[in-house]
Amino acid sequence: MTVREAAAALGAEIMQGEFEDVTLTGAYTGDLLSDVMAHAKDGGALITIQAHKNTVAVASLVNIAAIIVCNKRPLPPDMLEAAAEEGIAVLLTGENQFTVSGKLWELLRLAL
Repeated sequence: MTVREAAAALGAEIMQGEFEDVTLTGAYTGDLLSDVMAHAKDGGALITIQAHKNTVAVASLVNIAAIIVCNKRPLPPDMLEAAAEEGIAVLLTGENQFTVSGKLWELLRLAL
C-alpha cells in the first residue's frame, strides 16, 4: 500500500504532497521523538500528535516515508516546508492515534 493509497483509505488529508509515493513498510506510533528514533523502521509511517519541525528531522533520520498527524493538530508552515525539503509526506486526520494505528495496521496486514 502506497502513501497516497493509505491516505485515501484512512480519509486523511495530504498536507505536504511533495514526496515519492512509496509502498509503506509498516508504521510506528509515538510522541516521544527519542523513542521514535530508536524504534521506527525505514520506509514506514509515523503516527503522532507532534506537529512541529523536529518531528520532520527525526522522521528524516530514520527514513520515515509519511508523518500522520492526529487529532487535527495545527501544522506550522515551517514543519510543512521542512517535510517538502526532505520529501516526507505529511497527512492530517481528525482521528486519534489509537484509531489510526488500528486502521493502518489492518490496511497494511491486508496489503501483504
